[in-house]
Amino acid sequence: MRQTLKAEVTLQGVGLHSGATTTLCLKPSPSGQGRYFVRVDLPTKPIIPADLSQVREAMLSTELGEIGQTVRTVEHLLAVLVALDIDDLCIEVDGPEIPLLDGSALPWWEAIASVGLMTQMGKADAPLVITEPLWICAGDAFVGVLPCPERRFSYGVDYAYAPIGKQWFTWHPEQEDFRMAIAPARTFGFADQIEQLRQAGLIKGGSLENALVCDSEQWLNPPLRFVDEPVRHKLLDLIGDLSLLGRLPQGHFLAYKASHKLHTQLAQKIEAWAKGQSTNSKNPSH
Repeated sequence: MRQTLKAEVTLQGVGLHSGATTTLCLKPSPSGQGRYFVRVDLPTKPIIPADLSQVREAMLSTELGEIGQTVRTVEHLLAVLVALDIDDLCIEVDGPEIPLLDGSALPWWEAIASVGLMTQMGKADAPLVITEPLWICAGDAFVGVLPCPERRFSYGVDYAYAPIGKQWFTWHPEQEDFRMAIAPARTFGFADQIEQLRQAGLIKGGSLENALVCDSEQWLNPPLRFVDEPVRHKLLDLIGDLSLLGRLPQGHFLAYKASHKLHTQLAQKIEAWAKGQSTNSKNPSH
Protein backbone atom coordinates (compact mmCIF):
# COMPACT_ATOMS: atom_id res chain seq x y z
CA MET A 1 0.00 0.00 0.00
CA ARG A 2 1.03 3.59 -0.60
CA GLN A 3 0.91 6.33 2.03
CA THR A 4 0.04 10.01 2.16
CA LEU A 5 -1.11 12.40 4.92
CA LYS A 6 -4.53 12.25 6.52
CA ALA A 7 -4.88 16.04 6.42
CA GLU A 8 -3.09 19.23 5.43
CA VAL A 9 -0.45 20.77 7.66
CA THR A 10 1.16 24.22 7.30
CA LEU A 11 4.43 25.63 8.62
CA GLN A 12 6.16 28.97 8.14
CA GLY A 13 9.77 29.99 8.58
CA VAL A 14 12.90 31.60 7.21
CA GLY A 15 14.99 30.05 4.45
CA LEU A 16 18.62 29.37 5.41
CA HIS A 17 20.20 30.89 2.31
CA SER A 18 17.57 33.32 0.98
CA GLY A 19 16.60 34.77 4.35
CA ALA A 20 13.04 35.00 2.99
CA THR A 21 10.05 33.94 5.07
CA THR A 22 7.99 31.32 3.29
CA THR A 23 4.86 29.33 4.07
CA LEU A 24 4.76 25.65 3.22
CA CYS A 25 1.68 23.46 3.11
CA LEU A 26 1.84 19.66 3.01
CA LYS A 27 -1.27 18.26 1.30
CA PRO A 28 -2.50 14.69 0.80
CA SER A 29 -2.03 13.56 -2.79
CA PRO A 30 -3.73 10.81 -4.84
CA SER A 31 -2.03 7.45 -5.14
CA GLY A 32 0.72 7.32 -7.75
CA GLN A 33 1.42 11.07 -7.82
CA GLY A 34 4.68 10.79 -5.90
CA ARG A 35 6.28 13.53 -3.83
CA TYR A 36 6.34 16.92 -5.55
CA PHE A 37 6.66 20.63 -4.87
CA VAL A 38 4.43 23.40 -6.24
CA ARG A 39 5.69 27.01 -6.37
CA VAL A 40 2.35 28.68 -5.65
CA ASP A 41 3.93 32.16 -5.69
CA LEU A 42 4.70 31.91 -9.42
CA PRO A 43 2.02 32.68 -12.06
CA THR A 44 2.19 29.22 -13.66
CA LYS A 45 2.40 27.39 -10.30
CA PRO A 46 5.04 25.00 -11.66
CA ILE A 47 5.19 21.44 -10.36
CA ILE A 48 8.68 20.26 -9.35
CA PRO A 49 8.92 16.49 -8.81
CA ALA A 50 11.14 15.40 -5.93
CA ASP A 51 13.32 13.18 -8.09
CA LEU A 52 16.82 13.07 -9.53
CA SER A 53 15.82 14.49 -12.91
CA GLN A 54 15.24 17.84 -11.20
CA VAL A 55 18.58 18.23 -9.36
CA ARG A 56 20.45 21.49 -9.96
CA GLU A 57 23.94 22.56 -8.91
CA ALA A 58 23.82 24.45 -5.60
CA MET A 59 26.15 25.23 -2.72
CA LEU A 60 25.44 23.96 0.80
CA SER A 61 21.98 22.58 -0.04
CA THR A 62 20.02 20.54 -2.55
CA GLU A 63 18.04 22.44 -5.18
CA LEU A 64 15.41 21.08 -7.58
CA GLY A 65 13.69 22.49 -10.65
CA GLU A 66 14.46 24.53 -13.74
CA ILE A 67 15.80 28.07 -14.11
CA GLY A 68 13.28 30.55 -12.75
CA GLN A 69 11.21 27.90 -10.98
CA THR A 70 13.32 26.12 -8.41
CA VAL A 71 12.99 25.11 -4.79
CA ARG A 72 16.00 24.89 -2.50
CA THR A 73 17.07 23.29 0.80
CA VAL A 74 14.64 20.41 0.38
CA GLU A 75 16.77 17.77 2.10
CA HIS A 76 15.51 17.95 5.71
CA LEU A 77 11.84 17.67 4.77
CA LEU A 78 12.50 14.94 2.20
CA ALA A 79 14.47 12.92 4.76
CA VAL A 80 11.39 12.80 6.98
CA LEU A 81 9.09 11.86 4.11
CA VAL A 82 11.26 8.93 3.03
CA ALA A 83 11.84 7.80 6.62
CA LEU A 84 8.05 7.66 7.12
CA ASP A 85 7.49 5.92 3.76
CA ILE A 86 5.26 8.74 2.51
CA ASP A 87 4.93 7.96 -1.19
CA ASP A 88 2.50 10.65 -2.38
CA LEU A 89 2.51 14.25 -1.20
CA CYS A 90 1.87 17.72 -2.61
CA ILE A 91 4.22 20.29 -1.06
CA GLU A 92 3.06 23.85 -1.76
CA VAL A 93 5.55 26.63 -1.02
CA ASP A 94 5.25 30.36 -1.71
CA GLY A 95 8.95 31.03 -2.27
CA PRO A 96 12.21 29.59 -3.58
CA GLU A 97 13.36 27.89 -0.37
CA ILE A 98 11.98 25.49 2.21
CA PRO A 99 11.90 26.99 5.74
CA LEU A 100 14.84 25.96 7.92
CA LEU A 101 12.76 26.04 11.13
CA ASP A 102 15.10 25.02 13.99
CA GLY A 103 17.76 23.65 11.63
CA SER A 104 16.75 20.01 12.10
CA ALA A 105 14.12 17.67 10.66
CA LEU A 106 12.27 17.34 13.97
CA PRO A 107 9.64 20.08 13.36
CA TRP A 108 8.68 18.40 10.07
CA TRP A 109 8.33 15.04 11.81
CA GLU A 110 6.18 16.54 14.58
CA ALA A 111 3.97 18.43 12.12
CA ILE A 112 3.28 15.25 10.16
CA ALA A 113 2.69 13.26 13.35
CA SER A 114 0.07 15.85 14.37
CA VAL A 115 -2.16 14.85 11.43
CA GLY A 116 -1.06 11.25 10.86
CA LEU A 117 -0.68 9.06 7.80
CA MET A 118 -3.23 7.40 5.55
CA THR A 119 -2.82 4.33 3.36
CA GLN A 120 -4.36 4.31 -0.08
CA MET A 121 -4.77 1.93 -2.97
CA GLY A 122 -1.77 1.40 -5.19
CA LYS A 123 1.41 -0.58 -4.91
CA ALA A 124 4.36 1.16 -3.27
CA ASP A 125 7.64 0.99 -5.17
CA ALA A 126 9.87 -1.83 -3.97
CA PRO A 127 13.22 -0.52 -2.70
CA LEU A 128 16.28 -1.34 -4.75
CA VAL A 129 18.55 -4.04 -3.37
CA ILE A 130 22.20 -3.16 -3.90
CA THR A 131 24.16 -6.18 -5.13
CA GLU A 132 27.54 -4.63 -5.95
CA PRO A 133 29.68 -1.77 -4.58
CA LEU A 134 29.04 1.70 -6.04
CA TRP A 135 31.23 4.73 -5.24
CA ILE A 136 31.72 8.44 -5.89
CA CYS A 137 35.02 10.06 -4.79
CA ALA A 138 36.41 13.59 -4.81
CA GLY A 139 39.87 13.89 -3.28
CA ASP A 140 39.71 12.23 0.12
CA ALA A 141 35.93 12.64 0.30
CA PHE A 142 33.68 9.78 -0.77
CA VAL A 143 30.21 8.33 -0.61
CA GLY A 144 29.27 4.79 -1.58
CA VAL A 145 27.07 1.81 -0.95
CA LEU A 146 27.85 -1.86 -0.37
CA PRO A 147 25.61 -4.94 -0.52
CA CYS A 148 24.10 -5.61 2.91
CA PRO A 149 21.21 -7.76 4.20
CA GLU A 150 19.69 -4.65 5.81
CA ARG A 151 19.75 -0.88 5.45
CA ARG A 152 22.69 0.71 7.26
CA PHE A 153 24.23 4.18 7.15
CA SER A 154 27.72 5.20 8.29
CA TYR A 155 29.08 8.74 8.07
CA GLY A 156 32.39 10.33 9.02
CA VAL A 157 33.54 13.95 9.26
CA ASP A 158 36.88 15.58 9.99
CA TYR A 159 36.94 19.32 10.73
CA ALA A 160 39.82 21.52 11.88
CA TYR A 161 37.61 22.89 14.65
CA ALA A 162 38.13 21.43 18.12
CA PRO A 163 34.41 21.23 19.05
CA ILE A 164 33.84 18.77 16.17
CA GLY A 165 37.14 17.23 15.08
CA LYS A 166 36.74 13.65 13.85
CA GLN A 167 33.34 11.99 14.28
CA TRP A 168 31.81 8.75 12.98
CA PHE A 169 28.25 7.59 13.40
CA THR A 170 26.40 4.49 12.17
CA TRP A 171 22.63 4.30 12.06
CA HIS A 172 20.64 1.06 11.84
CA PRO A 173 17.06 2.03 10.85
CA GLU A 174 15.64 -1.28 12.07
CA GLN A 175 17.18 -0.75 15.52
CA GLU A 176 17.03 3.03 16.09
CA ASP A 177 14.05 5.22 15.33
CA PHE A 178 14.73 8.09 12.88
CA ARG A 179 12.71 10.40 15.13
CA MET A 180 15.11 9.82 18.02
CA ALA A 181 18.48 9.22 16.34
CA ILE A 182 18.55 11.48 13.28
CA ALA A 183 15.69 13.99 13.06
CA PRO A 184 16.77 16.24 15.99
CA ALA A 185 20.30 16.87 14.61
CA ARG A 186 20.66 20.52 13.55
CA THR A 187 22.60 22.16 10.77
CA PHE A 188 25.91 23.68 11.84
CA GLY A 189 28.46 26.24 10.75
CA PHE A 190 31.66 28.03 11.66
CA ALA A 191 31.95 31.55 13.00
CA ASP A 192 34.97 32.45 10.87
CA GLN A 193 33.14 31.54 7.64
CA ILE A 194 29.90 33.45 8.19
CA GLU A 195 30.88 36.75 6.58
CA GLN A 196 32.43 35.11 3.53
CA LEU A 197 29.33 32.97 2.93
CA ARG A 198 26.99 35.95 3.31
CA GLN A 199 29.02 37.94 0.81
CA ALA A 200 28.52 34.99 -1.55
CA GLY A 201 24.76 35.31 -1.12
CA LEU A 202 24.43 32.36 1.23
CA ILE A 203 23.13 31.74 4.80
CA LYS A 204 21.21 35.07 4.86
CA GLY A 205 18.68 33.41 7.13
CA GLY A 206 21.11 31.61 9.39
CA SER A 207 21.18 32.49 13.09
CA LEU A 208 22.03 31.07 16.49
CA GLU A 209 18.35 30.05 16.73
CA ASN A 210 18.39 27.77 13.69
CA ALA A 211 21.99 26.53 13.44
CA LEU A 212 24.78 25.36 15.70
CA VAL A 213 27.81 27.63 15.39
CA CYS A 214 31.32 27.09 16.72
CA ASP A 215 34.66 28.82 16.60
CA SER A 216 37.99 27.05 16.84
CA GLU A 217 37.57 26.36 20.55
CA GLN A 218 33.91 26.16 21.56
CA TRP A 219 30.25 26.12 20.57
CA LEU A 220 28.71 29.60 20.65
CA ASN A 221 25.17 28.33 21.34
CA PRO A 222 25.25 25.13 23.41
CA PRO A 223 23.92 22.73 24.51
CA LEU A 224 24.06 20.12 21.77
CA ARG A 225 21.31 17.55 21.40
CA PHE A 226 23.92 14.80 20.84
CA VAL A 227 27.65 14.80 21.51
CA ASP A 228 28.07 13.94 17.82
CA GLU A 229 25.25 16.16 16.49
CA PRO A 230 27.23 17.47 13.46
CA VAL A 231 27.88 14.03 11.94
CA ARG A 232 24.29 12.98 12.61
CA HIS A 233 23.14 16.05 10.70
CA LYS A 234 25.35 15.10 7.77
CA LEU A 235 23.68 11.69 7.78
CA LEU A 236 20.29 13.45 7.80
CA ASP A 237 21.34 15.36 4.67
CA LEU A 238 22.43 12.12 3.00
CA ILE A 239 19.07 10.48 3.67
CA GLY A 240 17.24 13.50 2.27
CA ASP A 241 19.34 13.44 -0.88
CA LEU A 242 18.92 9.68 -1.34
CA SER A 243 15.14 10.15 -1.06
CA LEU A 244 15.25 11.41 -4.65
CA LEU A 245 15.55 7.73 -5.63
CA GLY A 246 12.05 7.10 -4.24
CA ARG A 247 12.47 4.55 -1.45
CA LEU A 248 15.81 4.14 0.29
CA PRO A 249 17.72 1.21 -1.25
CA GLN A 250 18.79 -1.78 0.81
CA GLY A 251 22.53 -1.58 1.35
CA HIS A 252 25.22 -0.18 3.62
CA PHE A 253 25.81 3.48 2.74
CA LEU A 254 29.17 4.94 3.75
CA ALA A 255 30.22 8.56 3.45
CA TYR A 256 33.23 10.58 4.55
CA LYS A 257 33.56 14.37 4.28
CA ALA A 258 30.94 14.26 1.55
CA SER A 259 28.64 17.00 0.23
CA HIS A 260 25.18 17.35 -1.26
CA LYS A 261 26.82 17.18 -4.67
CA LEU A 262 28.47 13.83 -3.90
CA HIS A 263 25.26 12.52 -2.30
CA THR A 264 23.19 13.24 -5.39
CA GLN A 265 25.91 11.95 -7.70
CA LEU A 266 25.79 8.63 -5.85
CA ALA A 267 22.00 8.58 -6.15
CA GLN A 268 22.33 9.17 -9.89
CA LYS A 269 24.89 6.37 -10.14
CA ILE A 270 22.54 4.02 -8.28
CA GLU A 271 19.68 4.97 -10.60
CA ALA A 272 21.81 4.31 -13.69
CA TRP A 273 23.00 1.00 -12.23
CA ALA A 274 19.42 -0.07 -11.47
CA LYS A 275 18.34 0.71 -15.03
CA GLY A 276 21.25 -1.37 -16.31
CA GLN A 277 20.23 -4.26 -14.06
CA SER A 278 16.68 -4.05 -15.35
CA THR A 279 17.83 -4.05 -18.96
CA ASN A 280 20.10 -7.03 -18.37
CA SER A 281 17.30 -9.01 -16.74
CA LYS A 282 15.04 -8.40 -19.73
CA ASN A 283 17.76 -9.25 -22.24
CA PRO A 284 19.82 -12.07 -20.72
CA SER A 285 22.88 -13.19 -22.63
CA HIS A 286 22.81 -16.64 -24.23
